[in-house]
Amino acid sequence: MSTSIPTSTSVVESAVIKAPLSHVWHYIKLQDFSKFWGALSKSEAVKGTSEETDIVRWSFKDGSEVEVKQEEHSTLNHYITYSVITAQPELSFTSVVSTIRCYAITSGELEGSTFVEWTGNWSSDAGADVIQDGKYKRREALADLAKAAKKL
Repeated sequence: MSTSIPTSTSVVESAVIKAPLSHVWHYIKLQDFSKFWGALSKSEAVKGTSEETDIVRWSFKDGSEVEVKQEEHSTLNHYITYSVITAQPELSFTSVVSTIRCYAITSGELEGSTFVEWTGNWSSDAGADVIQDGKYKRREALADLAKAAKKL
């Protein structure tokens, strides 16, 4: 009999990036993630999908690929929400929806910086290993985003 360990199916990772919101927001387009995220070898729009649907393929340096679908995007409120729709190798869970939100820090000693929050919400069949992997991937990506945004 296998026992599963109850786990939260959501992750919230955040960082203060010492760069203006405009520099950070510049990178928050699904097809541009490979411009900052070191784990990706490329990120490209998937052709042949409907005009209303934005789908991007992320190719990771470890050989895995995921196709992500933009669910929501706001240039006014600086957030993007996306879901994973396909993956190679196949995912061990049903679904995950992620949101990246950016906020300008307008006062205090970090004025001119950007607060970035990257959440992930998995279906209840995702194991603790999946959630931990999502946590560390977001942390690495936020660190990479900080490096890229500072160079702009």
